[in-house]
Amino acid sequence: MATHFKIDGLRAAIDGKEILKGLSLEIKGGEVHAIMGPNGTGKSTLASSLMGHPKYEVTDGEVVLNGEDVLEMAVDERARAGLFLAMQYPSEISGVTNSDFLRSAINARREEGKEISLIKFIRQMEGKMKELEMNPEFAHRYLNEGFSGGEKKRNEILQMMMLDPSIVILDEIDSGLDIDALKIVANGVNAMRSEDRGFLIITHYQRLLDYIKPDFVHVMMQGRIVKSGGPELAERLESEGYDWVKEELGIVDETVGQV
Repeated sequence: MATHFKIDGLRAAIDGKEILKGLSLEIKGGEVHAIMGPNGTGKSTLASSLMGHPKYEVTDGEVVLNGEDVLEMAVDERARAGLFLAMQYPSEISGVTNSDFLRSAINARREEGKEISLIKFIRQMEGKMKELEMNPEFAHRYLNEGFSGGEKKRNEILQMMMLDPSIVILDEIDSGLDIDALKIVANGVNAMRSEDRGFLIITHYQRLLDYIKPDFVHVMMQGRIVKSGGPELAERLESEGYDWVKEELGIVDETVGQV
């Protein structure tokens, strides 16, 4: 079955303050959607709400992945169903090695008795780490501990490549990356593009989209998508900023502070 992900009228709040204000978006397998927007417009809240972060309370709307109600699932169930979030600020976890974490995560998505063999896992992990130009020693380091910002981002992409999700959400994966690391990360994402997988890329900058070509670009303001277009929309935002969008739509304050 082809991947299909639909967000319909999503509203979410934090500490009683509404951040997402009726956001709708549909992603099909094979599509790459980019969400851009100024700070404070709700982009990272969207990523966290979709994955079920407990800090964010979803108050209305629907999220459906391949016919299943995502909002009824616990966080681990969302991951098992095929949702993946590459985080803006990955956590460091002492005492758990990269390889142990990844093998456990892969097996959690498999039926009992069909776990990945150690040999197959090591072979796959070594191959993917080579593609991402990661030091092989990182497999035995504690998860993200002592990693630089760029190394953490590559590690997120390694997890994506190993877990083989249906919908990938990249939350500002480009922040803190130099151009060489950005190209390697983008190559990892491009290698995963397929009809069985959709991407939602949250970014501030056009430069990431020079390497990962989006099919659709969306502008987010006031907690919702206010404008959509193709790759040319990102190029115009890069050269002209967001003022023309605000002017066109009569938006005074683009943040979630104003309805």
